[in-house]
Amino acid sequence: MQFSYKARDGSGKVLEGVVEADDQRAAINKLKSQRMSVVEINEAKAASGFKFIKPKVESKDIVIFSRQLSTLVSAGVPIVQSLNILETQAENPAFKKVLTVLKTDIEAGFSIADAMAKHPKAFTELYVAMIKAGEVGGILDIILERLSGFLESAEALKAKVKAALMYPAIVSLAAGGITVFLIAFVIPIFKDIFGGFGAELPPPTKLIIGLSDFLRNNAIVLIVASIGGFFGFKKVLKTEMGIEKFDELSLKVPVFGILLKKVAIAKFSRTLGTLIKSGVPILQGLETVAKTAGNRVIEHAIDASRDSIKEGGRIADPLQKSGVFPPMVIQMIGVGEETGGLDNMLEKIADFYDQEVDTAVKGLTSMLEPIIMIVMGFVIGTIVIAMFMPMFSIGELAAG
Repeated sequence: MQFSYKARDGSGKVLEGVVEADDQRAAINKLKSQRMSVVEINEAKAASGFKFIKPKVESKDIVIFSRQLSTLVSAGVPIVQSLNILETQAENPAFKKVLTVLKTDIEAGFSIADAMAKHPKAFTELYVAMIKAGEVGGILDIILERLSGFLESAEALKAKVKAALMYPAIVSLAAGGITVFLIAFVIPIFKDIFGGFGAELPPPTKLIIGLSDFLRNNAIVLIVASIGGFFGFKKVLKTEMGIEKFDELSLKVPVFGILLKKVAIAKFSRTLGTLIKSGVPILQGLETVAKTAGNRVIEHAIDASRDSIKEGGRIADPLQKSGVFPPMVIQMIGVGEETGGLDNMLEKIADFYDQEVDTAVKGLTSMLEPIIMIVMGFVIGTIVIAMFMPMFSIGELAAG
């Protein structure tokens, strides 16, 4: 097997090349024997091979890794040995490669945080910042335990939101598919039947047949326009202005906007509280939280709080001006700042809003179910009634 690599030689110069070995570990040992420190190594891809699905590191891989590494470090197992054990057990090929390079870098003298920072697709800035604080404070096992709990809570929150959106999305898709099928395939059959009667059709029937003709005659144009609109929308979302507007509007959408706000508040509180409790300086913590906020409106509010602290102000005041954070949250953060227990107060806010998100998700699902069923019933029912209206006077139509 061949492996492409990046490695540093004795003078620190980065070299790239290909080495042949039985497996990745043998390739690394071969490079080490040549007094080279491996920076990155991957199996060389065959020229004729095509991979349509490239494996990537999933969030669940990081959650499991954090929990297992926390247990191993707490038990006194050295970090390199711990990584060696976890590398052997890793099921995801992409994450296994990350662990291999991570272990090699730590053996070469990199700190754990610096080694992890080289893999931003696996370890976020938040993750690296907390690991760095754990290394500096000598409490890596405690930090890993907190990270595990934090990541598990974040995954649970994400799962709740996905569950809330999944049901209406599937039902809406099914309703849309049935409607398109009726318009494209069923209505033309009725149109041919009615055409032989030679009588005036009811207005609703005419309207539905006209809509069917329009959609069938312009199907290609509509499909191309839809695809163009989709990719155009994606392109706009890559611009700074597009992101700003989309994030701003998403928080104002009825029903869903309230849910997104609650999710954002829970995420902000949990993340900042965990960072502060782990010993990360407040300014660095706010910078990290802003970058991982996931919404530009929230990010700007956090950045304003960071600037406020730099100038001797409080966190709460800029958050209040953003209009996103409710008065209760502002008051609790203010009390936390005054009493010196901001980390504990933030955790309480996060716990409260986790429950709020859970309640909102259940309420959203309960509300959307009847609404979607009513809309679906109205659309399909209208089509069916419009098609059968001429049947009620079929004798008269045939005679005429």
